[in-house]
Amino acid sequence: MKKTEVYILSGFLGTGKTTLLKQILQYEKSNDRSIAVMMNELGNVSIDSDAVETDVPLKELLGGCICCTIQDKLESQLQGLLFDNILDAIYIETTGAAHPVEVLDAVLSPLFAEKLEMKGIVTTVDGTMWLNRNTFNPQVQQLLLEQVKHADIVIVNKSDMMTDAEQAKTNMDIQSLNPKAKCILSSFSKIPMNMLQTMSASKKADRKEAHVQTDLRLSTFVFQFKNAIRQNDFEAFLRSLPDSIYRIKGYILFSQSEYPDLFQYSYGMPLYMKEYMKMPLNLVFIGQVTDWSEIESKLRCLEE
Repeated sequence: MKKTEVYILSGFLGTGKTTLLKQILQYEKSNDRSIAVMMNELGNVSIDSDAVETDVPLKELLGGCICCTIQDKLESQLQGLLFDNILDAIYIETTGAAHPVEVLDAVLSPLFAEKLEMKGIVTTVDGTMWLNRNTFNPQVQQLLLEQVKHADIVIVNKSDMMTDAEQAKTNMDIQSLNPKAKCILSSFSKIPMNMLQTMSASKKADRKEAHVQTDLRLSTFVFQFKNAIRQNDFEAFLRSLPDSIYRIKGYILFSQSEYPDLFQYSYGMPLYMKEYMKMPLNLVFIGQVTDWSEIESKLRCLEE
């Protein structure tokens, strides 16, 4: 089954996300690829939708952030895009206030996660803002760090307004936060577009190379149960999970039930909600994990 690639464009307000999107759309059009765009605005009026040509399917998500207040709207809009179009890729431009973990959580619905290939997160950074980030309140500082820490590519804009020493310091800061990300000094979000095609949000890495504090970025994993499982066994599995798994959501059929439960797990806290219809038995995982094979093996054992 051909999967639709998903790219998340992250970064603080005014750092060049829409400028980047315009260049991506031109590149994709020149390569005759079928793409769609989702744009999220915190306000109730779309500001940047004119950046997208009329022949490109566009879904606008207004009046909230997809990582929290309008997750359900995102799910229905994504499902509509996948149902109405045969797409090579979907580009999701987030609000400047969006946290990468929450965005991934919003995008990966268990209803259609197996149809998507998460290619990764591209974060834009204003180089001059980065150098002066200590002037912002602690919450904004932390968000800037998180957006960089979980990126697969970091684009540092306004580099032409920085001295060589400032460019070197910014590059060193970002590489120390996220050594595996590609960091590109740029102006107006100009990057070699073929870099996007070679991205992978969940590259497998040799375990001995993975250092928990520095080398891990967000990755995702989708598991599909074939049969019902015992609830006690599943809860024992949850207790065995490492802290590096942040989110799980999906549908699980327990052996004592006729219909599956909607299951959600956030930073160690599980939640079950009874469903009254047949649902796809998909579980979606999000975490800082370099090799999902051990988790997959444990899940398969639950069905035996």
